[in-house]
Amino acid sequence: MRGKILVIEDDQDMCDMLSEGLGRRGYTVSTFTSGLEGLAAVQSQMTDVVLADIHLPDKNGVEICNSIVINKPDIPVIIMTAFGNMDTAIAAIRAGAYDFVTKPLDLDMLALSLDRAVRYRNLQETVKKLRDEVKHPQSFDNLVGESPAMEELFSKLSRIADSEASLLITGESGSGKELTARAVHMHSRRREQSLTTINCAAMPSQLLESELFGHRKGAFTDAKNHSKGLFLEADRGTLFLDEVGEIPLDLQPKLLRALEERCVRPVGGTTEHPFDVRIIAATNRDLESAVEDGLFREDLFYRLNVINIEMPPLRSRGADILLLARKFIEHFSTRQNKAITGLSDATVEKLLEYTWPGNVRELRNAIEHAVALTNFDKIVPDDLPEKIRLFRNNYILLGAEDPMELISMEEMERRYIMHVLTRSGGNRTLTARILQVDRKTLYRKLQGYEAQ
Repeated sequence: MRGKILVIEDDQDMCDMLSEGLGRRGYTVSTFTSGLEGLAAVQSQMTDVVLADIHLPDKNGVEICNSIVINKPDIPVIIMTAFGNMDTAIAAIRAGAYDFVTKPLDLDMLALSLDRAVRYRNLQETVKKLRDEVKHPQSFDNLVGESPAMEELFSKLSRIADSEASLLITGESGSGKELTARAVHMHSRRREQSLTTINCAAMPSQLLESELFGHRKGAFTDAKNHSKGLFLEADRGTLFLDEVGEIPLDLQPKLLRALEERCVRPVGGTTEHPFDVRIIAATNRDLESAVEDGLFREDLFYRLNVINIEMPPLRSRGADILLLARKFIEHFSTRQNKAITGLSDATVEKLLEYTWPGNVRELRNAIEHAVALTNFDKIVPDDLPEKIRLFRNNYILLGAEDPMELISMEEMERRYIMHVLTRSGGNRTLTARILQVDRKTLYRKLQGYEAQ
């Protein structure tokens, strides 16, 4: 189907000829012999192009153009006029008609005009859609993105937000794990209660135990008062265990028991206290590998990893880099009272070329740096941090550094595996997924490389 054409023509024979002739050329045609009926149909039907005669019993083509331009400005109008009646045709163009054709009609020439009008209509729809996306980019709470990776993430978050199951958010540092945890909480049935957060890597084992489970007065040297602990403080809300992979091995059994029994016993206490919290945990560590290495309890891993959300790294999100950069420009230029409108073309190239090992956090810092330094209305490459400004993408060399050195297929495979492992931040589970091999196969190869 090449397009939907709405014909307004008072001559029924002409309507029949247009319907048959344009139908053979792939158009869907509806005809009306009254201007008022045709205009009513424009309002109620999906139409790509209106083809209207200039002279109608109740309305002329100029009036039809005026009405459609006001009420349906995205629909192009082509006027049919008798040969030589150019003044009327010009008046119709001035009224907003897209084109005009003269009678007697040449259907091939008419089809060319209709094709151009349909393409114009499609272009208008595309532009409108893009403008709407710029004004209202796809988001989930404060998470923003339009890449396929983020669309998939938003879809999954919307489905699991109201669940009570434990959630483990994995991904590289700076990829937005805490922001995702907050978004899930705000879309859950617990949104009216608090989201309580603790960084498990920020304190030693004894202090972390006290923070999580509470303590009784005198339980240890500095325990001068009773403490409820975060599990009880977060009751009926959400507890976010950030960097959960850093929990000391000796504390993991107590955390596992608390999650299984849904109650905690404070340090130095004898009474257990029930709690009602949803657990969201996050880590940039490869916990499956940590389990294999005996650094993380397998039963605790499965208790936390009921639902897994893997945050996509920024380098895999394509044009989201620019979307986020513009969001940060707006934020920091307002804060610093600068009139910055966007990015130069050269800066766009730099941002898209860089691999963003620090992910969204690094991009945010880079834009804050650039906004502070720039003297222009657009950020230029010289405004960017030196690391980004001077970056050159080093593509993997499958052979040797010396092109004259010939290497075996086995050595080529080893170099590529090590390259992917490095790019994935040492995450063996992710590396196996990228290479599309079984984790045990990857481990066996890595152990072989270490023995060499």
